[in-house]
Amino acid sequence: MENKRKLHVVQALKLLFLLFAVHSLFLFPFTLSEIFFEERFEDGWKDRWVLSDWKRSEGKAGTFKYTAGKWPGDPDDKGIQTYNDAKHFAISAKIAPEFSNKDRTLVVQYSVKFEQNIECGGGYIKLHSGYVNQKKFGGDTPYSFMFGPDMCGTQTKKLHVILSYQGQNYPIKKDLQCETDKLTHFYTFILRPDASYSVLVDNRERESGTMYTDWDILPPPKIKDTKAKKPADWDDREYIEDPNDVKPEGYDSIPREIPDPKAKEPDDWDEEDDGIWRPPKIPNPAYKGPWKRKKIKNPNYKGKWKTPWIDNPEFEDDPDLYVLKPIKYVGIEVWQVKAGSIFDNILICDDPQYARKVVEDVFQNREIEKDALEEAEKVRKAREEEEAQRAREEGERRRKERGHRKPRRRHDPREYMDDYHDEL
Repeated sequence: MENKRKLHVVQALKLLFLLFAVHSLFLFPFTLSEIFFEERFEDGWKDRWVLSDWKRSEGKAGTFKYTAGKWPGDPDDKGIQTYNDAKHFAISAKIAPEFSNKDRTLVVQYSVKFEQNIECGGGYIKLHSGYVNQKKFGGDTPYSFMFGPDMCGTQTKKLHVILSYQGQNYPIKKDLQCETDKLTHFYTFILRPDASYSVLVDNRERESGTMYTDWDILPPPKIKDTKAKKPADWDDREYIEDPNDVKPEGYDSIPREIPDPKAKEPDDWDEEDDGIWRPPKIPNPAYKGPWKRKKIKNPNYKGKWKTPWIDNPEFEDDPDLYVLKPIKYVGIEVWQVKAGSIFDNILICDDPQYARKVVEDVFQNREIEKDALEEAEKVRKAREEEEAQRAREEGERRRKERGHRKPRRRHDPREYMDDYHDEL
């Protein structure tokens, strides 16, 4: 009997706990987010990343240094930095298990800092599907997604967003610009199940839209009706002449010019010699030009006629347009004239809020990084000025040395002529 009583008490407690749990879901709703891949380049990162041998046999492959850089916000926060100028850089990590973004938001985020004057080169990352031979990973390896800066000279400062669909790569049609200073910057791409997207730089939205309009992947859902013509009775005149406006009587009799009433005949004017004096003419202030009816709002105005949009017969929707092939690898594959870019804080997840929090945490040291960069720039400029001053002084010293040298005696051709005459 006692055991049954205890059993009833336990069952009642279980039921009470279950009811409390269900009630809590309504009071405090939450969703479980998932991190598919996150790399802060802490201890053990070399075990997760494979440096490719692509281009190595040709002597064109660069490598990566593990460093916090020259002006870090946090000296203990290290990333991998491209090393050796004018090289190809390729390194990748496997994502286990592979994942799909079907029916969920995809967030891809990372930071990059261009400590060098890059001149020409990339700073983007890639996501890959299927099998990748990581030791041969390179520029020819197919990818499902490419995102990040690409610069060359003063003209190209592009932010790539390239999506793969059915084996073909499609770049975004919008002209997105990347950051070009020497500070750490975060690049974030968010792709949602409704095929809408956002591009953020340092947690600020730089661009947004939809895959249907900003990539030429599918034909447009709507097109202009090229056969449509403006209806004959379409009135697109916003203003018309007032039919009730009447020209004032005598309006056309008003002269354009009148004699100047202030003019006086000169004292020395002689009618016999100069003729009859007439005052000069001036513009008539009463003259208003040719008469025109006043303009009034057109009561029949229908607006400017525009070609209507119709459904595109060639459009066939794909509800899985946003779905990438299952992602299995993340890679960095770039070419740079001048090396020195630091990659860090790579994150692939389905929670934009977590990604935002990562940026906020790293940027707690943002001002320290800015101050360190400013101090480094001051030192660099002072050193350059000192070198320039030494060069000027050396040039002046050489000019003075040339000035103290005894000039060579130049022969006067007439001396030879005198000798010639003496011989004669």
